[in-house]
Amino acid sequence: MRFLSFCSIAAVLLVQSACSPVSNRALFKDLNIVSREEWGSGDAVLPMKKHVPNVITVHHTATKQNRDKTLSEKLKGLQKFSIERSTLGSGKIKEPWADIPYHFYITANGEIGEGRELQYAGDSNTPYDPTGHALIVLEGNFQNEAVPAAQYESLKKLTIALAKRYKISADQISGHKDNADTLCPGEALYQMLPQLKTDVGSAL
Repeated sequence: MRFLSFCSIAAVLLVQSACSPVSNRALFKDLNIVSREEWGSGDAVLPMKKHVPNVITVHHTATKQNRDKTLSEKLKGLQKFSIERSTLGSGKIKEPWADIPYHFYITANGEIGEGRELQYAGDSNTPYDPTGHALIVLEGNFQNEAVPAAQYESLKKLTIALAKRYKISADQISGHKDNADTLCPGEALYQMLPQLKTDVGSAL
C-alpha cells in the first residue's frame, strides 16, 4: 500500500494550513501591511522553527533613517543581508539566517512591511532565544535619532493588534535590551516603551 505525505492532496483539507505559512497581513486585515509578495520577497533559504508568540519585542535597525528609499528596497536589502554570511561592525561573523529575522518592519514614514511569517521564530545577533517573541523593528538609529510620530503611531496600532490576537498583556512588551546585552532599540525608542505599554493596556 502506498502512503501519501502529510501535505498531499489526499490529506484532510483541515490540515492543509499546516503545510504553508500564513501571511502576517492576512492575520491583521485592519492594518495596512505591505505583504512579502508586494515588496518582492524571496523565499526562506533554511528551515525555520515554529512557535506561537507570547511576548512582543521592539528593535531598531541601528541605521540612519532614509526616506528616499522605498519600503521594498529596504526589505530586499535586509533580506539579502539576512541570508548571507557577513562580518558585523563588531567583527563578529554572522552566519546565514533563513530569512529576515523580524516579523514586521516599520519605516520612518510609518509604513508597515511583512517580514518573517509570525508562525516562525525570528533570529538575533545576540545571545537570547527569540522563540515566542513577536519581533518588530523600526527603521532608524535611536541612539541619535528621534522616533517620528507616524512611525510611533504604526508601532502602537501594530502592537495593539498583536496583543489582542495572541492575548499578550502590556507588561509582556519589551525592548531588545531587556533580553540581551545590547543598545537596541536605541535610547529614544526605549524611552517610549512605557507610553507604548500604557497605550496597549488602555486598548485591551
